[in-house]
Amino acid sequence: MLRICSRTLVKVDMVNPCGLMKLCHLVKPVSVTLVAGRNLSQLKTLPKPTVPPLKQTCELYLSFLETFLQPEELNHTKKLVEEFLIPGGVGETLQKGLERRACNTENWITDDYLKHECLVRQTPVVVNLNFGILCPRKDIRDKQGQISDTLPVEYMKGKPLCMKQYEQVFSSCRTPGAKRDSLLLLAKSSNPPKHITVVHNGQFFLLDIYNSDGTLLTVDQLCVQLERICNSSLQTSVDPVGILTTQRRDVWNKSYISLMQDETNKESLSAIESSILTLCLDGPMPPVSDERMHRKAAFFQMFHGGGSQWYSGNRWFDKEDGARGIHGAHTVADGAVFLAICDYAVANTNKETPHVIQTPSDPLPMPQKLHFNITPEIKQDIEEAKQIVQNVDVEITVFDHFGKNAIKARKMSPDAFVQMAIQLAYYRVYQQCCVTVEPASLCTFRLGRLTLIRPTSSASVAFVKAFDDANKQNLEKVDLLEKALKEHKKRTEMVMSGQNLAEHLIGLMCQAFEDNMCVPDIFTDTSFNKAFYFLSSKTGCLTCNTLDRPGIYDVGYSIMDNHIDCRVSSLEASNTFKEKDPARLSRALEDALLDMMTLLEETPRVKPEAN
Repeated sequence: MLRICSRTLVKVDMVNPCGLMKLCHLVKPVSVTLVAGRNLSQLKTLPKPTVPPLKQTCELYLSFLETFLQPEELNHTKKLVEEFLIPGGVGETLQKGLERRACNTENWITDDYLKHECLVRQTPVVVNLNFGILCPRKDIRDKQGQISDTLPVEYMKGKPLCMKQYEQVFSSCRTPGAKRDSLLLLAKSSNPPKHITVVHNGQFFLLDIYNSDGTLLTVDQLCVQLERICNSSLQTSVDPVGILTTQRRDVWNKSYISLMQDETNKESLSAIESSILTLCLDGPMPPVSDERMHRKAAFFQMFHGGGSQWYSGNRWFDKEDGARGIHGAHTVADGAVFLAICDYAVANTNKETPHVIQTPSDPLPMPQKLHFNITPEIKQDIEEAKQIVQNVDVEITVFDHFGKNAIKARKMSPDAFVQMAIQLAYYRVYQQCCVTVEPASLCTFRLGRLTLIRPTSSASVAFVKAFDDANKQNLEKVDLLEKALKEHKKRTEMVMSGQNLAEHLIGLMCQAFEDNMCVPDIFTDTSFNKAFYFLSSKTGCLTCNTLDRPGIYDVGYSIMDNHIDCRVSSLEASNTFKEKDPARLSRALEDALLDMMTLLEETPRVKPEAN
């Protein structure tokens, strides 16, 4: 079940209290060129991100807040910003400290993301942080290549991209901690792993993928070993230990400590954590009547295993897994890296002719089954963990009225066009504007990861509010749309050059933590929480993406030449957020796209006369 999604998807999350929404890309849709060479050859030549000017960031912050705050809230925040900017005050002190730290570290933005955000989050990684990738349905029988340190260097607009993340994808694991998780990175260790973990029917096996002479097992040898594993794990009534990794990190940490008290459990956990990757062999999902339901079932299977009644217990969510799909973690690499690996695998599996598997002549050692001794307390933890993935709802549709070609014919960015449609759809459903954030790549910097663009602007708000206003002329509406797209382009260029208000403000707050200072009022202000409610999730644009917290929408789309694949999902919590209806927002998005294109078709642009 290896499935992959395309490269131009966007993610949106929303929450009702202040109409927040998140739009995410893996990277901005620009041309990426591959140039032969070792993937880390240009690492030291890449620039380190600098710290933006303090006054510039504060001005951008206030401009951003104007799009959704009430006047009294905005005035209160303006006073706090003025105090923060007093010469010789706390803002200037933190700015100087952050500038010193930026000079002494490879990438202060990535450091803050891992130290103060990603590894300290206590929410479950499944449905909250990790992601899944679906690949085309196809019978896979051919050989897979071995990824070494010789990947071509990627270039974007003539600039080399940082390739450091690629060496962290395999032989890595996130282990739970009481307050902060840890990353185990073994690919570059003196004794790198030579085995993978295989899970079937909730049972774990250690499979060596190297022969005694150091060569990789052949595809025939691997098939024999996998068949042995399947035949050795036919029982389905086992306690699915893997589902414990879906729990809140602090809860999983307590279970983890309890498991580690037993020597057998300790050895099994060590084998899983030190493996190259985890391969999950699932059975079929229940048959469905149409393609739409198939896509929905495939989404759930890659996103969280389909629930505890299906294959969520057949996972180890602290590691990546795959067979005909990948479940990955943002802690080690961004979604774009996993997509590139999927592209590589799919391209190579399409090259060779299927052949009949031959039984190897040389005997192979039996794969080692990993055992767990389950106490009554651990058994109770497993039962509680089964509820984590039950409350995800999703609507998957194909918008077949037009696609990339029709939008580009109007001299507009397809991606920005759809983003405005999403904002319009949300406004129509909830009668309020939403704050959008859209991740883009900072890999032009040394050790760069994802950053956040904030497309919601006074221009986009003006467009959304004017669109259904009968008192507005069509020409004015088109003009407002063009202004919103222009502002989005401007913000994108600024953010991708390292001038990001979000990272800067969070960096200043982290600097206060580093210096053991009292956190300034600007960071405890309710406006700050509203503005950066979604900053914690720097996710990629994957067909099975993350849902940060209950009541959030996640909208993904892939813009093809003549159609747009759309997916709207939400994570519910009991009856608290019953107003969140993915099907309703999906219909509103389709209507918004149609209405915006109709507006352009019915409004001819008059070229100004030459002087």
